[in-house]
Amino acid sequence: MDSDLLKPLLDRFEVILLDGGLATELEARGFDLDDDLWSARLLLEKPEAIRRVHLDYLQAGADCVVTSSYQATIEGFEKKGIGKRKAVDVLRRSVQLAQSARDEFWGNPANRSGRVRPLVAASVGPYGAYLADGSEYTGDYDLDEDGLVKFHRERWDVLATSGADLLACETIPSLPEALALGRLLREPSRGRPDHVDGFV
Repeated sequence: MDSDLLKPLLDRFEVILLDGGLATELEARGFDLDDDLWSARLLLEKPEAIRRVHLDYLQAGADCVVTSSYQATIEGFEKKGIGKRKAVDVLRRSVQLAQSARDEFWGNPANRSGRVRPLVAASVGPYGAYLADGSEYTGDYDLDEDGLVKFHRERWDVLATSGADLLACETIPSLPEALALGRLLREPSRGRPDHVDGFV
């Protein structure tokens, strides 16, 4: 990891503020997320709504925004009849939307006073989010560590090479899944920028 990414924030502030719940805020704005893809469905249908939430969180003081890729997996999109190429594009779009919001925010000099340029973290949700059966909170999976590495690898590579500053491994309920993501983090670059790091 390039320590220069977090160092300006950590040197200046005792606390780094993450954004709030993306899905919660989208639902508060009237969007129906009752779908296996959850908020990732809006990447297909209403991407500007996602970008707007990112921007509003930055204006509210967030130092880091997390992308809408928590529930977005290539396998999940394929179950909805979306081809792999488009699924990969949609994953990248989740990062681009957050970057666009960050760049718009940072492009206004008034927003720079007392602030450090915010970061974009690409969300890597758990296998259970793809299953959409509640197991993301229990870790009661039908895959072992090797199977979880295989499940996560392609999305991991897409997000790690997307231009995001960080990878946010969220809601990891089982030790085998945490170990699987740790293995991916330690793998040789596979085209991954040196500055990308993950946190669980």
